[in-house]
Amino acid sequence: MVSTPFFLKGVIIGFSIAAPVGPIGVLCIRRTLAEGRLAGLVAGLGAATADAFYGSVAGFGLAAISGFLIGQAQWFRLIGGAFLCYLGVRTFLSEPVEQAAAAHRAGLLGGYVSTLFLTLTNPMTILSFGAVFAGLGLAGAAGSYANAAILVAGVFCGSALWWVTLSAGVNALRGRFSPRSLRWVNKASGIVITAFGLLALASVRS
Repeated sequence: MVSTPFFLKGVIIGFSIAAPVGPIGVLCIRRTLAEGRLAGLVAGLGAATADAFYGSVAGFGLAAISGFLIGQAQWFRLIGGAFLCYLGVRTFLSEPVEQAAAAHRAGLLGGYVSTLFLTLTNPMTILSFGAVFAGLGLAGAAGSYANAAILVAGVFCGSALWWVTLSAGVNALRGRFSPRSLRWVNKASGIVITAFGLLALASVRS
């Protein structure tokens, strides 16, 4: 089928862009350890949804939206950096027992929304998709809306595949962590997330 290469390319792009471990990866790992595989997976799907959005901007050739998002990169860094600092401090201060009991619908929704928001406010995401799509000649998906839609679906599936793999792998090790070690995981994760936030804030030009 003509559409199959577009879907496979989308899967590869989505997986490759999602795979590098950054603040979202740290959040997913920490939530999997603290709340279980489902919590980590749902958090990752928030990032996959944002990846699909930026993939659609590049895939459908929406230059006006892309230009606007890149033009607001400073605000995105400021907002995203501040939110990362907030999450980092909250993670550092959280207790494993409380977090383990928080894996309910509200907790899952909060995890999804937070990673969706953080990925959307990362200006490097749209730059990455724009560069990859342009380099592979996929910007505008050859002028076909159908191909662009299939490409975006592939991006979401590829990104989601990474988060499924990561959450499953971390969950397999979850039983080896005692409450005391989980407390240190929270503190270490909080420091790392806060550091990412401070780096984002430091990159904002006055």
